[in-house]
Amino acid sequence: MKKWLGIFGFSRQEFNGLLVLICLIGVIMLVPPVYRFMKPDPQITVAEKRALLKLAMRERDKKIYVQRHKRIAGQNWQKEKTDLFIFDPNTIGQAEWVRLGLSSKQARAILNYRAKGGRFKQTEDLKKMYTISGQMFERLAPYVRIADKTPDIVFKPYPKTSYRKAEMELVELNGADTTELDKIKGIGRVFANRIVKYRERIGGFCKKEQLMEVFGLDSVKYNEIKGQVAVDLLQLKKININRAEFNDLKNHPYIRYKQINALIQYRKQHGNYSNIADLYKVAILNQETIDRLAPYLEF
Repeated sequence: MKKWLGIFGFSRQEFNGLLVLICLIGVIMLVPPVYRFMKPDPQITVAEKRALLKLAMRERDKKIYVQRHKRIAGQNWQKEKTDLFIFDPNTIGQAEWVRLGLSSKQARAILNYRAKGGRFKQTEDLKKMYTISGQMFERLAPYVRIADKTPDIVFKPYPKTSYRKAEMELVELNGADTTELDKIKGIGRVFANRIVKYRERIGGFCKKEQLMEVFGLDSVKYNEIKGQVAVDLLQLKKININRAEFNDLKNHPYIRYKQINALIQYRKQHGNYSNIADLYKVAILNQETIDRLAPYLEF
């Protein structure tokens, strides 16, 4: 070792001092394990064991108390949140459903069902909603009051001796309001509102088949109601194609924005349109679009 350290150029005195330092470090490192080996482990008394056991039981009881308190508080909150009252499931809104104990998401599901034309005809129909559990149905059932819907068909009075069948009044689509449309058998308030809104967009119905363009009104529903409606072409709202601007056409469902711009630009460049045939000169307008727009245009 002396030879190995000699390469660092230590003097004899410095070398002896280094050995002493190394020995001191070794002794210091050996003190802790020797002390632990020679000193016996402390013995836990019976009293200390009992104290530790009581402390563990106290922590366990505390956790059980907190969990039970949270559960009871949640139940009380749910009871306070629920407010049972007499209601008609066909008319109440989201806030009322929440008062009855449903969540906002559950209430929206029921409102969406009604918006698509769904209707509760009897109390048991509530069971069809997946958002209403059996337990909730039993709780709500005593408070359900479903109002009788006014007859969809208007019967004309005849003498008792008459054997003529009751006739059904035709509803004119372009002049009827939502109340009159609601009288059509198979059309509720929701569909009546949709028909009126779509009628305003297109400028009126030129044929009954256009009812199938109303959102949610399919061919099955159309076949059910087509015999109860009529169309008055004189009530169509027409657009003067030579005066119309972008805002006059942008909400019409039969023409797209690019087609509107092309139609207006062609008129500015080549002059007014004289008849429907001139629209074929606008390259972006196809046969189908022109045929659908034709009843609503004037020159």
